[in-house]
Amino acid sequence: MGKLELKNLTLKLGGKNIVENISINFREGDIHAIVGPNGAGKSTLAQIIMGLPDYRDIEGEILFDGKPITGLTIDKRAKLGITLAWQEPARFQGVSVRSFLLAAARDKTEETVDLALKMVGLAPELYKDRAVDETLSGGERKRIELASIIAMRPKLVLMDEPDSGVDIEAINNIFSVIHKLKEEGTTVILITHSAEVLKEADHAFLLCRGKLVKKGSVEEMVCIFNGTYKTCECLAQPEAEAIL
Repeated sequence: MGKLELKNLTLKLGGKNIVENISINFREGDIHAIVGPNGAGKSTLAQIIMGLPDYRDIEGEILFDGKPITGLTIDKRAKLGITLAWQEPARFQGVSVRSFLLAAARDKTEETVDLALKMVGLAPELYKDRAVDETLSGGERKRIELASIIAMRPKLVLMDEPDSGVDIEAINNIFSVIHKLKEEGTTVILITHSAEVLKEADHAFLLCRGKLVKKGSVEEMVCIFNGTYKTCECLAQPEAEAIL
């Protein structure tokens, strides 16, 4: 399982609606893309779903596999099989790649570590003993974070801008992993303003100024990136179109 339902979600920060009355059903085992211009509320929605402390005072309801999780902490949501891959992966001083992956892995074996690293295009013999810190590039840390998700085998994974800070080879590895996760039954939600990432999805949702303004096929949403679709009032503004 890995079915996520959002019902009338609203989040106010500083007296302003950051996310407003959003309802979405994410089909289990599919790849979903949440798209929209910068500031549309995409990353905020991911943080609400993950249950970050500053994003839990919400109106509405979150259901995971049919059960309410709105009041649960990050740790409790993680135990249910929900995880978030950050746009900028964290650094862990003094923690080796091996230890980092073993801590995340469901099956805590060296074989799992090796396989996860190979799947993201990193040689285990070169990376297992390195620290997850500033000695690694942002792209390397992003791949290692993705390897930890592979080892974890979650029910639901949210990926915030998965192509940020990585080269073409790395993004191809990431796309391969995304589809591997789908094959294993994981529900994937991609937070993106990239047309190339969007094309990897099965379904797409357009946010604008914290509101859900369109649900549809990937083909429909790709029109946004071609400048031919104007559902969102933000997208009618040239400065907004430029950042899609």
